[in-house]
Amino acid sequence: MIIYPTLELQNGRCVSLRRGRLEEPSIWHVDPMETAQGFVEVGAEWIHITDFDAVDGKSENAALIEDIIKHTGCSVQVAGGIRTRDMVESWIEKGAGRVVLGTIAARDPDMVKELANRHPDQIVLAADVWQGQLMTDGWRNPVAITPEDFLASYADVPLASVLITDIDSDIEQPDAQLGLLSRLAGETRHQVIAAGTVHELDDVARLKYVPNIAGTLIGRALFSKNVDLGEALEVAQPVPEVKAEFI
Repeated sequence: MIIYPTLELQNGRCVSLRRGRLEEPSIWHVDPMETAQGFVEVGAEWIHITDFDAVDGKSENAALIEDIIKHTGCSVQVAGGIRTRDMVESWIEKGAGRVVLGTIAARDPDMVKELANRHPDQIVLAADVWQGQLMTDGWRNPVAITPEDFLASYADVPLASVLITDIDSDIEQPDAQLGLLSRLAGETRHQVIAAGTVHELDDVARLKYVPNIAGTLIGRALFSKNVDLGEALEVAQPVPEVKAEFI
């Protein structure tokens, strides 16, 4: 299972949001570039970056994200406010390993499917789910399509992965409620990246054994030091198969 240490950026700072409220960020007083480099030094192969300013149509963090892509030597998955064909193409040209699309995937599925066919294994479909509803626009607006039908509509598209955020879990922080993830992961042929469910190291261990979960984002838990990245990477490693001994 791949661990995606996560940077959530607002006004050039590392933040975390409570209940998705852009106006009430928890600010972490660390340098984003140094933090990203620290993730790589510990052994991360991927970094996930969510640009909260881009959700509101701003581009203040673009140069910082480009620098992280260029200078960390790590594969970067970019998310947040990417809602046009030009923005997708631009991030791929700038070296992003993957681009995460949620709101535009619900509004203009034909365009997203075309982009995925043009850039196979570089487009990640985001499904943010709250109280059983698929949410868009940074968790603010529900859409009519169910999460199940949304995933099914992309069944034959060459996606890199599907990123499923359990908003209920992220908000309330229950003790590893994996029912939603388990159910949705079982309904898609694409590998699933989980978000919103890791609050302590044991959550990583539990996710590892959910079928079709290939990775997880960890953000707030790293900054609050509830999870150590090195330990999470170790826990996420596959368990060696027991080999029969022949006498």
